[in-house]
Amino acid sequence: MTRITLRELLDHAGEHGYGLPAFNVNNMEQIIAILRAARAVESPAILQVSRGARSYAGDAMVRALMGAAEEMFPDVPLCVHQDHGNSFDTCRSAIDQDYTSVMMDGSLREDATTPTTYDENLAVTLQVVEYAHARGVSVEGELGVLGRLDTGRGEQEDGHGATGTLDRSQLLTDPDQAVDFVERTQVDALAIAMGTSHGAYKFSERPDSSVLDMDVVKQINQRLPDLHLVMHGSSSVPQELQDVFNQYGGDLPQTYGVPVEEIQEGIRHGVRKVNIDTDTRLAMTGAMRRLAQTDRKEFDPRKWMAPAMEALTTLCRSRYEQFGSAGMAPRLSPRPLAEMAARYASGELAHRPAD
Repeated sequence: MTRITLRELLDHAGEHGYGLPAFNVNNMEQIIAILRAARAVESPAILQVSRGARSYAGDAMVRALMGAAEEMFPDVPLCVHQDHGNSFDTCRSAIDQDYTSVMMDGSLREDATTPTTYDENLAVTLQVVEYAHARGVSVEGELGVLGRLDTGRGEQEDGHGATGTLDRSQLLTDPDQAVDFVERTQVDALAIAMGTSHGAYKFSERPDSSVLDMDVVKQINQRLPDLHLVMHGSSSVPQELQDVFNQYGGDLPQTYGVPVEEIQEGIRHGVRKVNIDTDTRLAMTGAMRRLAQTDRKEFDPRKWMAPAMEALTTLCRSRYEQFGSAGMAPRLSPRPLAEMAARYASGELAHRPAD
């Protein structure tokens, strides 16, 4: 099966009322484990590549890995997505390397740490949309800045994330502004700020409405019922993964992520893409720590990676099932990019607010 655009996936998810986990990847083992899970439950898959991952592996290697993934898992509809593009050039280079979706995070300037103005965000996002849609490629935008509502701060991931303390208006997406932003840019999906953040340390206790504002999701969904919303920083940081990590030599302080039940509530109100990275890292490193403690003579890296991949496959399979994407792969028929470009040009895919 050929690669599929994010717009096709999310349109199908919206029609059938499910969400899709989007997993960040850096290497072969992660890609194989995630796609094994997708195949096992017949789910489509979104593999995200950050600028940090592109730097770590190199564009040539990422391109080869994605091609190999298509060959190994031809039955899995696969979206290859640039995560947190920091500029038009970053997104253009991803599109030119056959990514089927890009994110232009115009909420931050090109240094990926300084918040932008609304007009700056509009301008760069529109530039990316025009280039991408002419080639049939999907675009995710961002409005509002990721960060914790209780501290006003956010964690960086692969060098991407606001520094300093932000005020509440920056940390929560304004629903009225979201309508204007989507109408003017025609992004295919919108990442919103609602109290989530990158990294493991999202909340100091199980989150409630004071630190995780699900009402933002509901308000935007009411105004733009056909828009596909995206939750970034949405690892759940399961207690069992923390326990394994710490039991076998780790020192991760107690932390809390986004509960699966809250994500499922978001899916009922238009969330279609859910970004997950910390959980995958914890699953793999916990399994490797276990082997390091229980078999101190083992030095073959394959013996370390095999249980790590198994742990990651188990995690991903669970998320596909919990978000409702299991069983959806056979129902999808990816369109050629040229056809998607024609649909954009005709206005068929335009987002419009509710009456």
